Amino acid sequence: MLTSRTEFEALQAQLKSATRRENYRVTVCAGLGCIAKGSMEIYEAFRKILDEKGLRVDLQLLHEDAEKSGTNVMKVGCIGLCEAGPLVHIHPQDVLYAHVSAEDVANIVEQTIVKGELIESLLLEGTDGTPARKLRDVPFYAKQQKITLANCGKVDPENIGDYIAHDGYNGLARALFDMTPSQVTEEVLNSGLRGRGGAGFPTGRKWGFCAKETASKKYMIINADEGDPGAFMDRSVLEGDPHAVIEGVAIAAYAIGADEGYCYVRAEYPLAISRLKIAIQQAEEQGLLGDNMLGSDFSFHLKIKEGAGAFVCGEETALIASIEGDRGTPRPKPPFPAQSGLWGKPTVINNVETLAMVGPILRKGADWFKGFGTEKSPGTKTFALSGKLKNTGLVEVPFGVTLRELVFDIGGGIRGGKEFKAVLIGGPSGGCLTKEHLDMPLDYDSLGKVGAIVGSGGLVVVDEDTCMLEMARYFMTFTQSESCGKCVPCREGTYRLLDTLNHIVGGSGTKEDVALLEELGQTVKLMSLCGLGKTAPNPVLTTLRYFMDEYTAHVEEKRCPAGVCQALLMYVIDPEKCKGCSKCAKNCPSNAISGVVRQPFTIDPETCSRCGACVEVCPFDAIYTQ
Repeated sequence: MLTSRTEFEALQAQLKSATRRENYRVTVCAGLGCIAKGSMEIYEAFRKILDEKGLRVDLQLLHEDAEKSGTNVMKVGCIGLCEAGPLVHIHPQDVLYAHVSAEDVANIVEQTIVKGELIESLLLEGTDGTPARKLRDVPFYAKQQKITLANCGKVDPENIGDYIAHDGYNGLARALFDMTPSQVTEEVLNSGLRGRGGAGFPTGRKWGFCAKETASKKYMIINADEGDPGAFMDRSVLEGDPHAVIEGVAIAAYAIGADEGYCYVRAEYPLAISRLKIAIQQAEEQGLLGDNMLGSDFSFHLKIKEGAGAFVCGEETALIASIEGDRGTPRPKPPFPAQSGLWGKPTVINNVETLAMVGPILRKGADWFKGFGTEKSPGTKTFALSGKLKNTGLVEVPFGVTLRELVFDIGGGIRGGKEFKAVLIGGPSGGCLTKEHLDMPLDYDSLGKVGAIVGSGGLVVVDEDTCMLEMARYFMTFTQSESCGKCVPCREGTYRLLDTLNHIVGGSGTKEDVALLEELGQTVKLMSLCGLGKTAPNPVLTTLRYFMDEYTAHVEEKRCPAGVCQALLMYVIDPEKCKGCSKCAKNCPSNAISGVVRQPFTIDPETCSRCGACVEVCPFDAIYTQ
């Protein structure tokens, strides 16, 4: 156990020296996406082959043997480009191999580790169209700047020594020995760091509110209840760099005077929970958590609380209720948690990404952090890119980048040569952005002006074949089912919003229904108790704002422009292509198709159930929808 700053710095120096003696560091992505594609088999294959050749070394042993050097292979968190996994990154050469299989490992060791040559068939295409010889030459990574994800894909998340060797816990040491709690709060306030969980409230100001409270007991809570469909930012940080979050929460606890904290993480994240447990145990063993941390007068204990997966528990008062053992429902504010939170004591809640930035800010200073992003939205933001993009995965960019850069430069554009239509930003509580927003800078204020939010960072891209009403209905189905039911506006309002959308996409909608959606949406937004209800109508309201022509087509023309809404499809047989084989008629469950063999058949639109069975069996592609 480390009992002083001097001991900590001595250990860090040893570990840094050890990593410098690595000839190669092979990092195998062990994020959930790559694990599902077989990355653990790749990791074991590297260990076996390197051991057979006498090339493998272990970081935990390197500092004990100053003469030994070689290749270190380790499991790491998400490297980012999930679409191209499993990924293998070789340092310090910065070589990224994609779509790797266990069968490729022997060749990688022989060609790259032994001979120093690249295997072009495993390289991705670079910005100039040739194979990318460096990771930074891959378009997906070229415009990224990483703070939260700086260590993800670089350090072993289950090895505290590796984190320390990469300047880990330096920020905590500086806070404990060089700064007062108020100076720590002031540094974070001066950095302009805003909460990355969605609301964007200044982090230092929240800490300051709690620090002023005179209660003898205070709490810190890590909000890792990431429940947005398509969002996996916080999960990836916990899986890839859990010590960054622990360091951040310990610094925050010191700033507000808390001696106890919780990490509230959903139980559906077993890998994140496993690695977080290991990290907490290691930090306690090294004296970086627990009593008298690093020999100082400050003590802080961190526990894990596994949540049951309720989306509403991402709201801070509902989260507090869940930790206390009650049903996770929100409470009226004020009082705010900073004044009366967990068990009635002053409490600060920050999400994973926010806390992961605190250590770097303490290490490098507020001015360094403000060098990224915009004046009112400094720093960087992680986004989970998903949907119809060529390149999906986890990215981190400075605030102020445009949607065009995210979708086309980093995301690679739309799959299959389709046209970009829209993007839902901020998850089910977010809003839709369109082509007219492609060159708008992404920051808290700009998004707020167009009815969207940064949210936690989920970003779902859709193409021309997507029905915007169906997408709004999908997210409304989610938020309606996740409503806790405590307040009437959310409980009843989200139900009526969903019911009205069902009428419209089901073919029985009217112009009055469209007007009702607008009125209901604004009412739910204004009157709901918590953030879930206040933001639940956003997908509906923004699609009404930017895609009213699609609503009009659905209710007035009884037509779905994207050809998605089943009830509004009209099945037609092309007489030029139909050979009169009668297969469609024989397979029609509603007997809507009639005709004479060897003559073109027809479909009765009144009888047709729009099941699509005829399209599936037609051997001549003679049936289409309009």
